[in-house]
Amino acid sequence: MTALKDSYPLYLANEAQTPNLDLEVTDKYTGKVATRVAQADAKTIDAGIAACVEAAEPMARLPAYARQAVLAHCVARFQERFEELAYALCIEAGKPIRDARGEVSRLIDTFRIAAEESVRMTGEVQPLDISPRAKGYQGMWKRVPIGPCSFISPFNFPLNLAAHKIAPALAVGCPFVMKPASRTPLGAIIIGEVLAETDLPKGAFSILPAHRDGADLFTTDERLKLLSFTGSPGVGWDLKAKAGKKKVVLELGGNAAVVVDKDTDLDDAVERIIFGAFYQSGQSCIGVQRIIIHADIYDELRDRLVAKTKTLIAGDPREESTFVGPMIDEKEARRLDSWIQAAVADGAKLLVGGKREGAMLEATLLEGVGRSAALYAEEAFGPVAILSKFTEFKDALDEVNDSKFGLQTGVFTRDLYKMLEAWDHLDVGGVVIGDVPSYRVDNMPYGGVKDSGLGREGVRFAMEDMTEIRNLVIRRR
Repeated sequence: MTALKDSYPLYLANEAQTPNLDLEVTDKYTGKVATRVAQADAKTIDAGIAACVEAAEPMARLPAYARQAVLAHCVARFQERFEELAYALCIEAGKPIRDARGEVSRLIDTFRIAAEESVRMTGEVQPLDISPRAKGYQGMWKRVPIGPCSFISPFNFPLNLAAHKIAPALAVGCPFVMKPASRTPLGAIIIGEVLAETDLPKGAFSILPAHRDGADLFTTDERLKLLSFTGSPGVGWDLKAKAGKKKVVLELGGNAAVVVDKDTDLDDAVERIIFGAFYQSGQSCIGVQRIIIHADIYDELRDRLVAKTKTLIAGDPREESTFVGPMIDEKEARRLDSWIQAAVADGAKLLVGGKREGAMLEATLLEGVGRSAALYAEEAFGPVAILSKFTEFKDALDEVNDSKFGLQTGVFTRDLYKMLEAWDHLDVGGVVIGDVPSYRVDNMPYGGVKDSGLGREGVRFAMEDMTEIRNLVIRRR
């Protein structure tokens, strides 16, 4: 297996710089310092934004084939560095190596989709002669880059959630500054290393690790035209309030539910629900948190889920057999452990798991959790799921909607009419039939409603957010 470098730079206006090595990146399983990374101060961030502004015009003038060539170069280099990327992800995020390889595959997919979409950004010829006063007029419109963009990415998918901001920006010709999560900056830095191999205009990108309390310019600077943030609701809505006139896109997570109707193939449901609840050690905003099961199959499915959960291997994320690795840090594990204990104290039944050692929390299932409990109402973001039962399908949908979040929902049903009822009734950004809410393909519109955010990711949809429509009207005498 590969190894990390002793240190990593930041990228300022396309160039690697190492003004310091102040940011320690820990191995999330051992807790030891794995490498050190340069950290940007306010002066460096300001310089990155200034360079981004200077690059706006040359980036906008890049022809589509040139933008596509940059993205294609990234695809090729990520393929060549596949295992290096996976290992860095395994160490900095504590992600089991199989999940890490899956994320590298998605990184490649996202840049490949962006390369394809970069030459498809079309407009429309629009007839204007809808009344006599418009005789002799015709119109057309096209999309143009919105300009300098600010990106803030989270710790749980350090590669692919950075990619979902960077790749669309390159596809449309927007320069950007990015702040990767301080706990997991390596993925974005390696993307920067690959971008530095291209002939993008100077200032087209800056990758600037920085602590949150010193990074206000990413949000407040009026030179930036768009802020795209992925992270917690508390932080996201606060950033939106401070963002001023710029467009804001927020992906803020949820407490995703899966509904299991009585006609479901239980063998299939068990496999998918266990994956949805515990992959990534549960640290996914569309991870299965609430499992809503028809009363006729509740006991059997509960017992099967418990039995399967007991077989999951937890431990060192480097090991191929590991399914559940550490949470991002011990503080987060303690927080979720306290939620579990509070739910049990309030009458919930612990079915399996519930033990914690450091940042390692066992895969855990509970039933009878009250709707006022944090474990029901908030985003757990860890290897925990809760079970409940229903008799009427409409009641299950209402239970899904009984949440301040609305990202994605999974529905196991073979009934066409119930599928359509779920699609119509569920107040979420996406409904996944026959699978868990944790399923995502990187070209689909992805995002939520309510506290789950604003706007949609997915390459083509992000490209729309990163562009503006410019109209043209032609009068012929």
